[in-house]
Amino acid sequence: MKISYKLQDKFDLWIFIPVLLLLGISLVVIYSATTNHPFASGSFDKQFFWALISLGAFFVFYLLPSQLIRLSAVPAYVISQFLLIAVLVAGKVVKGSKSWIAVGSIGFQPSEAAKIGLILFLAYWLVAKKDELNTFKNLTVTILFAFIPTALILLEPDTGTAIVFGFISLVMIYWGGISLFGLFVVLSPVIVVFSSLFGIYALIGTLTLILIALIFFNKDLFTSVSVFVFNLAAGFIFEIVVKFLQPHQQKRIASFLDPTADPLGSGYNALQAKIAIGSGGLIGKGFMQGNQTQLRFIPEQWTDFIYCVIGEEFGFIGGLFVLSLYLIILLRLLIISKNINDDFSTLVVIGVFALFFIQLGINVGMNIGIAPVIGLTLPLLSYGGSSLFASMILLGIVFNIYRNKRLHS
Repeated sequence: MKISYKLQDKFDLWIFIPVLLLLGISLVVIYSATTNHPFASGSFDKQFFWALISLGAFFVFYLLPSQLIRLSAVPAYVISQFLLIAVLVAGKVVKGSKSWIAVGSIGFQPSEAAKIGLILFLAYWLVAKKDELNTFKNLTVTILFAFIPTALILLEPDTGTAIVFGFISLVMIYWGGISLFGLFVVLSPVIVVFSSLFGIYALIGTLTLILIALIFFNKDLFTSVSVFVFNLAAGFIFEIVVKFLQPHQQKRIASFLDPTADPLGSGYNALQAKIAIGSGGLIGKGFMQGNQTQLRFIPEQWTDFIYCVIGEEFGFIGGLFVLSLYLIILLRLLIISKNINDDFSTLVVIGVFALFFIQLGINVGMNIGIAPVIGLTLPLLSYGGSSLFASMILLGIVFNIYRNKRLHS
């Protein structure tokens, strides 16, 4: 009993066991989704290899001196930005997005490394500027640091990953001490643009709520008017912004609003994914027995749409079990962040929480038709070495923080 207590005191089994289960489920589902696919042969073997490598990286970062992780924050951010620039210059174009760098026969996504760099650096910066964060200068610089990798990823273009970076930044900046009004100023234009997708009445309703919020904040007239005008402009320039998007991105927005408008084109994936999940019923059709999966109705069913394979072959119970594993991980991350008295460590854990939360929400939302199809993987489950490797490194850092929590108490 004492051994068990000591282990749990240094190693959080409440996260590690769900992670191992998700890795196992990933391999099972990837095997089912790719074994009869002519263009995905070898995917299972590759993912198995990356699972082993990623577990090794997890334990390396778990055992590193905690101070070394803190010292690596600035270098990690700088190097990751150089990689994001390099991929724009010499990257490999895959499905219209230049987001891969090839090293021999191995390709990797710099955006995955940039997630680590962003989380570590924002934690470092927010702690350094904790007492002065809400000044105009420091808030502007903080947003700029978050905007640089987001903008570079948009240039690839990779809208889904850019959204992830924006969400991570907002959560960490808020947790780092930004005032509620400051967060409102940063976030409200995004909400306005999103509402404009659904027509003029949704836009008017959102602007009305923003006006009420400004009255609640009770700022001076100039500030309130400036914020409202900025939001008003954000709502009406959306159509201009859409014109600069790639054609396939415009079609994805249209298919999100109405998947039936182009059921054989941009809305195909979303419709087929919902059919797959719905046909699974309560307990599913069984391993390698899903019609949508085995007959290859869904493109990329081992990456972006891996959750619909789970839904079809293992049913509502299987899908709920997977979501429960993620919920345990997310709740434990919040508990760890609450029990750490070191600001840098707390912000790192919150950054990892935000990453897992937003990717889980968007990916599952894509699969069940409540979020646009923006090409985003499901952490720990989807096929992809870069994504898995980065996720396990971040979890290794969290476990390192957990192991050294007494140093910060």
